[in-house]
Amino acid sequence: DRRGLAVAQLIQAGVLPNVQVAYARDYVTGGNTAGAVTAYNFSAGWEFSALIPFLPKQTAARKNLGSVDLDIGWQEWQMAENARTAVYRVIALDAQAARAREGNRGLQESTDTMRKALDAHEKTVLDLAAVESASQDSRATMLAFEQDFERQQLGLNKILGLESEIKVRLRSGLTLPTHLDLPDEHDLLYNIESRRLDLLGLQQGYESQDATVRAAILARFPKMSLAFVRAKDNTNVQSSGFSVAVEVPIFDRNQGVIATERATRQKLRDEYNQRVFEARSDIATALADIRSLNRQVAAAAEALPVLERLLNSAQTAMEQRNVDVLSYYTARNNLLQKRIQLIKLQEQLLEAHTALEIASGRFLPSNAMLNAR
Repeated sequence: DRRGLAVAQLIQAGVLPNVQVAYARDYVTGGNTAGAVTAYNFSAGWEFSALIPFLPKQTAARKNLGSVDLDIGWQEWQMAENARTAVYRVIALDAQAARAREGNRGLQESTDTMRKALDAHEKTVLDLAAVESASQDSRATMLAFEQDFERQQLGLNKILGLESEIKVRLRSGLTLPTHLDLPDEHDLLYNIESRRLDLLGLQQGYESQDATVRAAILARFPKMSLAFVRAKDNTNVQSSGFSVAVEVPIFDRNQGVIATERATRQKLRDEYNQRVFEARSDIATALADIRSLNRQVAAAAEALPVLERLLNSAQTAMEQRNVDVLSYYTARNNLLQKRIQLIKLQEQLLEAHTALEIASGRFLPSNAMLNAR
């Protein structure tokens, strides 16, 4: 729709004013009418001063159309990136929900076993209360992740333009990366102004506004029209000639329009400079986030074996009655939370990489780390 409007504006910019034709007749109705005839006056004229700002107006409309095309491309690029981010979140929430279901299933089995042990007077009521409390917390966590997963699936449908009842099936076996290689920062920053579509669009918009300013300045030139005249008066004297009309720019010299267009041009320039600054800042921020998340993912992955050994030790100690049941389920919950945290960090790592792609305006092949295992 925006492009259609820009095309219409380009058409309008190429339209010149029409020729003005006037015809008048004067009938003899009284008085000394001896020898009098009906008089007429015919003129055909055109305002040729419209040619003066004609080319700048066409340039402005053409540049504006180019700016709109680039802006549309930028929005399409962002929509594609957002759709991919939505896929990452679906995968991450599916993995987190699976971990939560696994933990809840194990606690339910432990609860059933603990009830039987209590009936056999092998465990105390306190032991049963501890495992039931852990099971309820685990179930609440599982339900929360399942709710987030369903909401994210609907969000994926929305961004893909699909009805909510359609089930989008992702390729099975997709895994999240544990590390992403950093591209060269200097390479990403180099020549970013000619790579990002929104910056190119703003450049085109500035050039369009600059042409509009030139057209407004040229429009100060007084309006002039030339007409050819053919006439006959009541005495039957016929004449042919021409007339020139010139507007005298005493009060209105188009100064208000020129000031407005210049201010708009400066606004576009400032917006362009701000957008370039933000792009460079966003690249630096995304790179810093990736570095930090790489370290956090590595630290979380290193902590998993430690927590698994701690859980095994707690289980052995509980079976030997050297530790209470609550300590065992605390260790179990810590392991589950660390696994979920690792998945969240992996999701954030991909989101940071997508943010880097958007900020740099470049598709980064290393983002293909999301592969089927």
